[in-house]
Amino acid sequence: MPEQSKPPLHRIELGAVTPHNFRQLKCVNSVVFPVIYNDKFYQNVLEKGELTKLAYCNDIVVGAVCCRIDTVGNQRKLYIMTLGCLAPYRRLGIGSVMLKHVLQYVENDGNFDSIYLHVQVNNDSAIEFYKKFGFQIVDTREKYYKRIEPADAHELQKTIRPLKSENTNGSHE
Repeated sequence: MPEQSKPPLHRIELGAVTPHNFRQLKCVNSVVFPVIYNDKFYQNVLEKGELTKLAYCNDIVVGAVCCRIDTVGNQRKLYIMTLGCLAPYRRLGIGSVMLKHVLQYVENDGNFDSIYLHVQVNNDSAIEFYKKFGFQIVDTREKYYKRIEPADAHELQKTIRPLKSENTNGSHE
């Protein structure tokens, strides 16, 4: 008799944030992050479609990712506002599923220069997590956060397209 494959121990899926479930996003964010996000933040993320997802583990909401598109000069960047998972569900690949969704979105769009985010300077596990996906610390902002310690944040970035060269005459000097 052939051996049947076992179902995965943890079924991880991403789902849309809707007016009916956005309170679950608020709940996850309030537990995961030391920052309190205001109602305007949640109104904005409701309009983001694929850029905002709830993460489910075996049908339970355990994490979320929220992004926005920024234009800085002639650069089109994706900013990861939040990406987090409840502590008991960490190290199960949920954060990776959320980040891979973001990377796939950027790849499918084909018109982004970089992806960036801010991480509290003492959050070593988050910094290492993003570095595994090719992000690098490009700046440190003092007093980035209000009312939390440490208040400083690293800016991490993953370059998708290198900066366009100012040299447009076609030569390769």
